[in-house]
Amino acid sequence: MGTTAAGLLLLSQPVGTGNQLAMSLAAMAAMIVLWLFLDGPRTRFVFLAMGSLVVLRYILWRVTSTLPSPADPVSFGFGLLLLVGELYCVFILFVSLIINADPLRRPPPPAAPAGDLPSVDVFVPTYNEDAAILAMTLAAARQMSYPPEKLTIWLLDDGGTDQKCADPDPRKAEAARRRRAALTALCADHGARYLTRERNLHAKAGNLNNGLAQATGEIVVVFDADHVPFRSFLRETIGYFAQDPRLFLVQTPHAFLNPDPIERNLRTFERMPSENEMFYAVTQRGLDKWNGSFFCGSAALLRREALDEAGGFSGITITEDCETAFELHARGWTSAYVDKPLIAGLQPDTLADFIGQRSRWCQGMFQILLLKNPAFQTGLKPIQKLAYLSSMTFWFFPVPRLIFMFAPLLHIFFDLKIFVASVDESIAYTATYIVINLMMQNYVYGKFRWPFVSELYEYIQGLYLSKAIVSVMVSPRKPTFKVTNKGANLDHDHLSSLALPFFAVYALLFAGCAVAAWRYLFEPGVTNLMLVVGLWNFFNLLTAGAALGVCAERRQRERTPSLPIDRRGVLTLGGRAVDVAIERVSAEACTLRLPSGHLVPGAGHRAMAGALTVVPVPGARPGGALPVTLDRVARTGDEATCHLRFGTLRPQDYTALAGLMYGDAEAMRRFQLRRRRHKDILSGTLQFVWWGLVEPLRALRYALAGEGPPVAVDPAPAPVFDEPDPAPATLPGPPLDPPVRHPEPVRAALVPAEAEASSDWVRLMLEFENERVLAAERGRRTSTV
Repeated sequence: MGTTAAGLLLLSQPVGTGNQLAMSLAAMAAMIVLWLFLDGPRTRFVFLAMGSLVVLRYILWRVTSTLPSPADPVSFGFGLLLLVGELYCVFILFVSLIINADPLRRPPPPAAPAGDLPSVDVFVPTYNEDAAILAMTLAAARQMSYPPEKLTIWLLDDGGTDQKCADPDPRKAEAARRRRAALTALCADHGARYLTRERNLHAKAGNLNNGLAQATGEIVVVFDADHVPFRSFLRETIGYFAQDPRLFLVQTPHAFLNPDPIERNLRTFERMPSENEMFYAVTQRGLDKWNGSFFCGSAALLRREALDEAGGFSGITITEDCETAFELHARGWTSAYVDKPLIAGLQPDTLADFIGQRSRWCQGMFQILLLKNPAFQTGLKPIQKLAYLSSMTFWFFPVPRLIFMFAPLLHIFFDLKIFVASVDESIAYTATYIVINLMMQNYVYGKFRWPFVSELYEYIQGLYLSKAIVSVMVSPRKPTFKVTNKGANLDHDHLSSLALPFFAVYALLFAGCAVAAWRYLFEPGVTNLMLVVGLWNFFNLLTAGAALGVCAERRQRERTPSLPIDRRGVLTLGGRAVDVAIERVSAEACTLRLPSGHLVPGAGHRAMAGALTVVPVPGARPGGALPVTLDRVARTGDEATCHLRFGTLRPQDYTALAGLMYGDAEAMRRFQLRRRRHKDILSGTLQFVWWGLVEPLRALRYALAGEGPPVAVDPAPAPVFDEPDPAPATLPGPPLDPPVRHPEPVRAALVPAEAEASSDWVRLMLEFENERVLAAERGRRTSTV
């Protein structure tokens, strides 16, 4: 304690601008040495401690030396607002470092004899999801590796309630009755129980509690309707409950088959970790260390005894998942987080649906903060209070993000001095703070979040979530649960319906850059401070430009999302059976590889009906043959890559398809690990600049072209675009499988015409380290064909 006090006292001593710059540069150099040449938990703490000292020095200087004089109330007011935004960001930074400095990685649970395993009820709540989505989820849940006599699958239908079946609108009532009948038959086909209720009270929480009233299992598993479990889900998770009698929750990550709108429109899904991976791969593990990992609404197991003690799933707010965990943690129950992707789900396809989903999360977390403030919640340990506060106050990000976006315009247009500092001071304090902040974030999150991508996500959400925050502040109990739409049909390029505000902000920032340049170059008396503020505004312009690329919605490349797999099977075609390697599969089609000489005559020239039988994973029962139609073949040397369509699936076909697509959870893990290559600050910055410069042109082209004619969507699973696996030395766990091979003719046939060329010199520069590995991999393939 004394050492800490002495350090803070030393930290507060005033130094000259030159000395501050020298200290910051020395700290930066020492951090680089630690980063490059040393590794381990102690190095990690020293690295973060050195960076934190520079951040604290900056904040001390900001608070004491940079505010405008109160004699100028307008400048002082805006300057104070900017400072509050910065203090919020520093608070979030330090809290995240505390939570995530040493994330916990749990060892696998011990296996238990079948007779000792608890009974399990699987809840699949649904509202308006398509029957085909539900069929796949139910079929995969039924195939989970668990004693069937101890496993009960429930379809909890809120779209066919008595209330909806008696709707005053006859069309709506008839639709609800047809849905109830169809889903009842669907459950009978897949060995599940159909359950609905009288009224749609308390949304998803009420639906789950209705399931609790009927079910009797010791453990409750919750899967969203579009979250399909892999076969090993229960085998990898159920054992933790035997280790801790007070364990109420085992949460697993949400992994997705399809890109979100940012990933699809910027074409990053195959090469950049998804936004949610930083939360699930780092933050949830960090929270787990402090018994603060919380229920995320799906892909989780909960102890029935704990839920009964709390009166079921909490439904005061619209985020029933976090609220339920919050209540049970306060009652002394514990949670566990398992960092293994054991489900595959769907993300919102359109920007509007994405914003709608995030608005619900934002409003729900603020509801908990206002109605059940963790700081005053009895039963929580101080570190748990901090953990929940960090998760809830994070959603305040739209306010500071918009402050930072528009603050430089006050100086450019109105000459307001909201940040009083010389250029030398700005370099010594602000510039070094920004660089070291980037270094700390890249050090902790570099494999899971590219530089400046967080800023992009926050800005895109911020324009619309600000309204959601205000509505909750005004009336905390008013927000209602809204189901997120998924599976939207994006068959042509177009601008999002939410694009107009993004264009307006971009135009304003562009004008700000033009005015700043003119004033700096031609207006007498303008100092170098205008140059600094102009550069700040230019960075904001790049962020807004990248956001325009997100608003320019690209058509979907495949009708149903697919997953790269590594399975074996037997293809029967034209009376001939041949062994095949199945490389990619979706709910509608698959691609497989086999020797060219084993194809029957005429294959690829005309559609041919056949059957595909899949070799089951160890321990699984053999599934039936899938009826397929061969409609495309690409030959490369002695190998042929075939595209097969499944057509209309019967109930038993869903069972076979679920066994193929969701039999091996390592398929999803391999896909995620392929994207987790550390992105350094320089290449990440260049990539961000490229988006900011180029994407506005594409958005403008979409705006001028209008909606355009629909383009046929290829139902084929899109190939993996030759993304090589990262070096095993940089990844945890066992070595990965070799990259999936896809002959060049298939790539050419399935890549959209508007795709960016991989030979583009800018992309080669931005992705040099990735392309160098790719070139070496292609060279090896060419030499072996």
